[in-house]
Amino acid sequence: MLYVIIGHDVEHSLELRRAARPAHLERLKALVEAGRVLVAGPMPAIDSPDPGPAGFAGTVVIAEFGSLAEARAWAEDDPYAREGVFRSVEVHPFNKVLP
Repeated sequence: MLYVIIGHDVEHSLELRRAARPAHLERLKALVEAGRVLVAGPMPAIDSPDPGPAGFAGTVVIAEFGSLAEARAWAEDDPYAREGVFRSVEVHPFNKVLP
């Protein structure tokens, strides 16, 4: 089943993000290579694809996992979660309808 993972950043997370980003992307790459990622990316803190020093409000990942517990465990072990980029993480089942 698909699950949506929403990580909400702490304030002024940009430097923390930069430090943890390589490990975060490497971990996501494994899911992509397994064909399990529908979409993943950051949420800019301002209305711009390149928010510059404003940074990011969080991250969204929609991916396939065997269970809600597995998705939660994956999210909690993400480098952004472990390194303090996220202040909180939500994980919810997701039903893709369109397209």
